[in-house]
Amino acid sequence: MRLKVEFTTEPFDLDEAPRHALVAREVIEAADLDAVDVGPFGNTAEGGADAVLTAVDALLRKALGAGATRVSLQVNVVGAVGEADQ
Repeated sequence: MRLKVEFTTEPFDLDEAPRHALVAREVIEAADLDAVDVGPFGNTAEGGADAVLTAVDALLRKALGAGATRVSLQVNVVGAVGEADQ
């Protein structure tokens, strides 16, 4: 199955991206995901279920470790159940 994750980290800083936001983006960009889109107010990525769930685990651990006080995320199934993980 394919999943899509959307996430933001807080606290926000409109003048400069905080360390936790940069770390979170690095995790997602380095993961084996496709359709990665990072932006100042939200980030999305898609991939196979295992890859997305592994990336979400790393994202939470590293962003919180880098000073995030809140991580908001949403995970949606975007491919039919039974499709091969990619």
